[in-house]
Amino acid sequence: MAYRQTAAVEARLQDNRTRILQAARTLVSEGGWKEAQVASVAAAAGIATGTVYRYFPSKAVLFAEVLSTVSQREVDVLTEITVADDTALGCLRSVVATFVQRAMRNPRLAYALIAEPCDKEIDEARLVYRAAISQVIRTIVAAGQSSGEMTTGVQPDIAASVIVGGFMEGLIGPLSPLSRQQHEDTDNYQSEVALLADQIARLACASVAVPSATVRQLSRRPK
Repeated sequence: MAYRQTAAVEARLQDNRTRILQAARTLVSEGGWKEAQVASVAAAAGIATGTVYRYFPSKAVLFAEVLSTVSQREVDVLTEITVADDTALGCLRSVVATFVQRAMRNPRLAYALIAEPCDKEIDEARLVYRAAISQVIRTIVAAGQSSGEMTTGVQPDIAASVIVGGFMEGLIGPLSPLSRQQHEDTDNYQSEVALLADQIARLACASVAVPSATVRQLSRRPK
């Protein structure tokens, strides 16, 4: 008879895996990829180092899953915004501003996800993450072109790549561990984050919006 794991054993194994991922995420939030070592993850999770390797064959694989898990949550949040009852430009502005604001809530983790040098496996997961966000933006741009809000002079996938590259690049300085912004957990800091989110979102919209003169012309067309 083949051995079958009991429900209790399966639950314990899943619990261990969840604890490992949570511990790894916390350590990355505190010190980035370089500071998060497998032994530290094991200690934080309350298990032996060897146990970590039962679930993840290497540090790179473990942290690639951390990146994928956290990133998927961000993609899900942005995707939810796209189904709101709003114009395409309003949707784009909300998506970009939301991304910026959420990143600034945990700048050390966001910096690791977006820009910090890392192992090949982690970087590959990062590229998948960026592609998923680009797809969200592409959908918005395509809708905006169909409604006449956004210029049709650029392909939606190219526009999406430029927009995503732009707002992520714009965040590198504010998110950097060398920046003092991330240590100012005050009302002033929150105001700075709001301003940053607004400015980056405005620039993203301006890159694809139909010029104002054209918008006025469209509004004057007979219905």
